[in-house]
Amino acid sequence: MTLHFYLAKRFTLSFLGVWLAFFAVNGLLDIVEQLRRFGGSDGGLSEMLLLSALNVPRAMYQLLPLVLILSTILCFLSLSRNSELVVIRASGRSAIRMLLSPVLVTLIISGIAVAAFNPIVAATSRAYESRTSALDDSASTLALSEDGLWLRQGGDAQTVIWAQSSNLDGTLLGDVTFIQSKTEIGIAERVEAKRAELIEGAWTLTDVKIWQLGSAENPEKAAQTLSEHQIASNLTADEIRDSFGDPSSISIWELPAFIENLKQAGFAAKRHLVWLHAELSQPVLFLTMLLLGAAFSMRYQRGGGTTIRVMTAILLGFGLYFIRNFSMLLGESGQLPAALSAWAPPLAGLTMSFAILLQLEDG
Repeated sequence: MTLHFYLAKRFTLSFLGVWLAFFAVNGLLDIVEQLRRFGGSDGGLSEMLLLSALNVPRAMYQLLPLVLILSTILCFLSLSRNSELVVIRASGRSAIRMLLSPVLVTLIISGIAVAAFNPIVAATSRAYESRTSALDDSASTLALSEDGLWLRQGGDAQTVIWAQSSNLDGTLLGDVTFIQSKTEIGIAERVEAKRAELIEGAWTLTDVKIWQLGSAENPEKAAQTLSEHQIASNLTADEIRDSFGDPSSISIWELPAFIENLKQAGFAAKRHLVWLHAELSQPVLFLTMLLLGAAFSMRYQRGGGTTIRVMTAILLGFGLYFIRNFSMLLGESGQLPAALSAWAPPLAGLTMSFAILLQLEDG
């Protein structure tokens, strides 16, 4: 039991050390990026630091698999360099038994990451997008709630769009309301339409009623009823999909309900469903990274070939990570079932890494 606690402590310290190193480097780089993007805006240095603090957690969450495999390699190379692995093996402990405590620590880390760190990343991502939208008036955003679809359109006049329903790509809206505001007069116009279709450079509306709120003394009396009307737009179908297509800004606890809202509004929600399965499969991915790192770093160092083994482990980890991302893209496009696209690469990687570990250590 004492040995298990010792190995768990060494592994945890290695993980924290690598994570803090990545956090420091990524934080500095992100501050430079925020200064480059928004240095000329009204926000000062304190605003740039706040933006960086809100943006860094998302990057660190994405880097967790890399941090885990590097911390595993660092931990076991250190144990091997001090001949501690030789002593542990001489006491009759196999490589599999030595990994029990790091495996338990990895499961705890993955549980904390998915259950606690994920909601934090979602909240900071939303706050970051909100602040960057305020600094960049040309930005457009979309949100979906239980009472319909909400979209903000930037440009010369800020336009808030609400729709009761939508097609799959957000270019055809039903029972839609446009509210335009201008800096000098505030809310200027309200437009309601039975149907709105996004074409190049404009929304085409049918069965329209228009209220001039900024100039008319009696907006209802001066309201216009038209069969067709157009409102200029700088949006495209791809921008609409991308604006609400970042599932990382939604907490995993809220994601199932959000997916249901998307489906009720007429969207396929494939990207969000794939992301949900990918988050649930994170513990398997983390275990795979642990076993890959351990398989190539638990050998006796004086036998030579340490650098090659370490590079092999890192390349295999990167390869698995990119294969997983590619599989998720196939799931988002509908070419693979959502669950299969998210779970297959980590499970295959876990099987492969365990086989490599058995071959190199107990084969």
